[in-house]
Amino acid sequence: MGFTGLFLIAFLIVHAGLNATIFMNDDGETFNKTSHFMSHNWIMRFLELGLFIGFIIHIVQGMILTRMNRAARPVKYSKTRYISKIKWYSRYMGILGILILLYLIMHLAHFWVETKSELYFGAEEVNQYERMREVFTQPLWFVLYMVGLAALLYHLLHGFQSAFQSLGMNDKTWTPLVKKLGVAYSVIIVLLFALMPIAFMVGWL
Repeated sequence: MGFTGLFLIAFLIVHAGLNATIFMNDDGETFNKTSHFMSHNWIMRFLELGLFIGFIIHIVQGMILTRMNRAARPVKYSKTRYISKIKWYSRYMGILGILILLYLIMHLAHFWVETKSELYFGAEEVNQYERMREVFTQPLWFVLYMVGLAALLYHLLHGFQSAFQSLGMNDKTWTPLVKKLGVAYSVIIVLLFALMPIAFMVGWL
């Protein structure tokens, strides 16, 4: 779980950085070129397959761990008390994971399916910059994306530090540093993703 989590954490850095090219202020020219390269280069398509495998393994691992935790205590406590150090989002990682999965499905339907139709079925090339404008300026999709990003934020706030802890980095020296780094990473990544729909919705782009 820790390895696949760190793999996906690294992917988010790349994805956010590439998407941030929409802020180049060139009417989406750089972003569209980047998008075209990522969807048509065979190396990128191979890596994309690895990414999907990573997502699937991470989801399956989460389901297995949830099942193991429930099996370890088949009879639930009549009342559960949590110490103050345990944040609420740490207790609901499964629900946050489901929200992120729904967010991912929505995201793929909006931006991934059309590029594959273009690539494999000869459909007309999509202007992804204008596609983003079309999606993010619709109030329903804008709100759903914000909900999905909120779920991602809380999932990362727990998952970042938890991934390192699972790999053995859990002591008085490293744990506080990893936690601070995790908060900074989570906020910056989600803020970058959120600024994209916000920029289109308010007319900055």
